[in-house]
Amino acid sequence: MIELHTLKPAPGSKKRRKRVGRGIGSGHGKTAGRGTKGQKARDTVPPRFEGGQTPIHRRLPVRVGFKNINRTEYAIVNVGTLAARFQPNDEITPERLLAMRVIRKLKDGLKVLGEGEINFPITVHAHAISQSARAKIEAAGGQVKLIEE
Repeated sequence: MIELHTLKPAPGSKKRRKRVGRGIGSGHGKTAGRGTKGQKARDTVPPRFEGGQTPIHRRLPVRVGFKNINRTEYAIVNVGTLAARFQPNDEITPERLLAMRVIRKLKDGLKVLGEGEINFPITVHAHAISQSARAKIEAAGGQVKLIEE
């Protein structure tokens, strides 16, 4: 039966560390296993050194451009999705879309885009809307109301 006080590592799995530079009798004295002369014997090789090859930090391209941390990121929904999920004369709000899981996260607001078709009137409350989406909704007899924040 194995118990805590009887546990020990597998035979041969634990090696003693090599103690170098501890005198001639140790077998690793004098030059401490480094041989004689040269860069590697003198402890001057930085860990990042690649033997004179162009180093990795110079081979990789510099990052291009930047990411604006203040940009407005919208939750996006298409006109075709609204047509498939809602009935004529429905009032569509960001909160309702969240509750119905049409969008997963509201982010900085809701934007309606114009992909797909709609042929019945609906009222859409959104933070932003594309020109094609506005044209399709209004052509079907619907309304677009922008949410100001």
